[in-house]
Amino acid sequence: MEAIFNELYKKYHNDLFNFLFYMIQSREQAEDLVQEVYIRVLKSYQNFNGDSSEKTWLFAIARNVAIDHFRKQKGWKQKMITKWELVDLPIKDDSPQPDEVVFHLEEKLLVYKCLEKCSIDQRSVILLRFIQELSIIETAKVLGWKESKVKTTQHRAIKHLKNLMNEVIQKEMAG
Repeated sequence: MEAIFNELYKKYHNDLFNFLFYMIQSREQAEDLVQEVYIRVLKSYQNFNGDSSEKTWLFAIARNVAIDHFRKQKGWKQKMITKWELVDLPIKDDSPQPDEVVFHLEEKLLVYKCLEKCSIDQRSVILLRFIQELSIIETAKVLGWKESKVKTTQHRAIKHLKNLMNEVIQKEMAG
């Protein structure tokens, strides 16, 4: 079991952490929740029958851990973000100009800020599809949904996200 666990950890730890970080938007809580995922994996690995890939199975557990976390929180629908950490980017000759970097960073922050205003289902689909790059089929398996529900939720989430982003931009331009 130790060898299997180490292999799962090596393959998926970063992806699991990133998924939980974007769901919870707190580094410390995401670290704690990753540990909870591994506890659940150790307790239930013998029940894993291979109907889906290990990755989709792990992400389904991670999503359930995140939902359990939200349920335990008082006012879990309120804003969850605590801080953003900026990553140092290597400087290359072909790198974008500083104003482009700032624009793209601001754009990413706006997406994440608006993402937290989406429902848990919408946020899950966006993160699994576009951050974790899972297919529609894999996302459906993680969420325990039909593919059509993933597609519909994805469409609505993107539309909602665009509207939220436009509202923020309009407010900034007006104020």
